[in-house]
Amino acid sequence: MRQLWTPVWILRHLAAVALVVGFLALGWWQISRAAAGNTLSWAYAVEWPVFAAFVVFIWVREMRQARRAVPGPDSGAPDNGTPRNDTPENAPSREEAFGRPVRVRSAPGVTAAPGSDDPELAAYNDYLAWLNANPHARAGDYPG
Repeated sequence: MRQLWTPVWILRHLAAVALVVGFLALGWWQISRAAAGNTLSWAYAVEWPVFAAFVVFIWVREMRQARRAVPGPDSGAPDNGTPRNDTPENAPSREEAFGRPVRVRSAPGVTAAPGSDDPELAAYNDYLAWLNANPHARAGDYPG
């Protein structure tokens, strides 16, 4: 819970409370206008509390996500009291930071469908084979 009381989170809490109070006040104002005879205000009288409920929903969701993002004492990470060193040399590699998709190898040497004489299909299959052979390359690096 301590991470929800940083200066940034205090501003978020204040903004959420101000929005909810403001939206509910606008809803009450629309109810008073609707009672005075403005029939369109009945729709707004319902709409403003819905906006307030949406702010509460987002506020709670963001707090839950922030609490999940911070590893707890039993998260499996060794906590020996020393700060973690995230210099570029010690930072996780790209493969460790982002999971790679599961690749399924196709039959070697197959570039086009059997019996296909379409040159565009063959060129596209060559491109896909090159991408498969060079998993760290970007699509713009294709030599063909």
